[in-house]
Amino acid sequence: MTAAPRFDAIVVGSGFGGSIAACRLAAAGHSVLVLERGRRYRPGDFPRDVTAVDALFWRRHRGRQAIGLYDVRFFSDMGCVVAAGVGGGSLVYANVNVRPDEKVFDDPRWPAGTSRDTLDPYYDRVAKMLDVAPIPVGQSMPKRERFRYAAQQLGRPVFDPDESVHWPAATAYAASTRHRACEFLAECEFGCQIGAKHTADTTYLAEAEDRGAIVRPGRLVVGLRPVTDGYCVVHRNVLTGAQEVTVAKRVVLAAGTLGTNELLMRCRDRYTTLPALSRALGQGFSANGDFLGSIHRASVDLSPDFGPDVTSVMQFFDEAPEFTLAAPTFNESVMKALSNLGQPSARILRPIAPLLWRALPWAVPQMFAHGLLSKPLKYLAPGKLDWRRSTNLFAIGRDNANGKLHLTGRGIDLTWDYRGENADLIERQQQAMSALTDYYGGTFAPLVLWNAFGRIMTVHPLGGCRMADTKTAGVVTTEGEVHGYPGLFIADGSVVPTSIGFHPAMTISALAERTSDALLATM
Repeated sequence: MTAAPRFDAIVVGSGFGGSIAACRLAAAGHSVLVLERGRRYRPGDFPRDVTAVDALFWRRHRGRQAIGLYDVRFFSDMGCVVAAGVGGGSLVYANVNVRPDEKVFDDPRWPAGTSRDTLDPYYDRVAKMLDVAPIPVGQSMPKRERFRYAAQQLGRPVFDPDESVHWPAATAYAASTRHRACEFLAECEFGCQIGAKHTADTTYLAEAEDRGAIVRPGRLVVGLRPVTDGYCVVHRNVLTGAQEVTVAKRVVLAAGTLGTNELLMRCRDRYTTLPALSRALGQGFSANGDFLGSIHRASVDLSPDFGPDVTSVMQFFDEAPEFTLAAPTFNESVMKALSNLGQPSARILRPIAPLLWRALPWAVPQMFAHGLLSKPLKYLAPGKLDWRRSTNLFAIGRDNANGKLHLTGRGIDLTWDYRGENADLIERQQQAMSALTDYYGGTFAPLVLWNAFGRIMTVHPLGGCRMADTKTAGVVTTEGEVHGYPGLFIADGSVVPTSIGFHPAMTISALAERTSDALLATM
């Protein structure tokens, strides 16, 4: 029998956490294999045809595996959107890199030794590697000016966040070596076609590959078990189904909150290859308080398609439950589609909401495939809506992080009375959005999924493998090593033990930098 290939380290996933671990390991001279379920994207490769559902969505389809960019899940109590591809969520996030308010770390669920002060050196590393900076001073942008005006009228603090973008006239090394200047196309969350984003694959992972790391796209990790001096990793070709086995001294799980939780649950409860995993696995899931709405019929032309998706962030951290608020907007075609949807209340659907919710995994791709989102839906939104006078609203808050992921016959599911347990947060977020609308001269409504189903969609899933001082309280140590399994580490959003209330990418990255230091100390 041929011996399984052996590496010093295997990294599962290539988003920020995985790319950071791979970079630091390779820089230290270790042999590294990165396994990523999605495909590799270059500038110009990202899908733009909304009817090409196999390119858009990661899903099972007629017996074959479609390897699209977006993995959209509809759990029992919540929807979730994550990404699949070399670079993970960095491919489609809004570029925003924010250091949270110090009070976020006052939550007792953070383990001892974790605070803004102790994480600041790691935030500094991330800022340098991703070459982050706010939108250049003096850049005229109507959507930013209106948002900042509204914040001023509301008496709310507002700031332009650092973003991982090569702005025009930027001179920093990362931009000069691998990135073109931003053209303000408002396509950040659909994959940057011109290569202006400083994504994980073009920064950390590119450096890892320069130093010898091997990246294998299209490989889904399906099993993990301890062996002598390391771990055996079973991974499958997502197109052919062929399986391989690889062994490494150290393993870093960075498959994202959903992927890492599911893999570990399968290993503990189904395959029993990791039976000693904490019973806290799957607990403490957070949606990071995501709540979506929209404004239409604004009194001014917002030029929503000009600029990055997110320009500014407003803070509501003066009282609990805390949250931040932004107004992300997209390119012309997307803004037109959203305007066509209008602001339907959809309350008429509530009596049959449970049945419809279960049908959404099938229905949503069908709506895209048949172009239903590119045509005015007059039965939902009578009258013409001007896309240039429209904006989205996105609140990110301190939810109670009390969701529970569990394994089912088809994967993982989520149970959480989010609406009941976070009623105060939701009410405060909606009040703020409504108040903001007054200074746009438009009309506000929550996302239709909230009106119809009473459920939110999150793009910031966190937790389930939370860090904690003890195995009883969490899955990993403060340094990201799995309790009871030396040499097995986690470096993604699943280790975050609470909601953050800010865009979480920079915190996930800072924690991954800290975990990488601890990992290297064991090599």
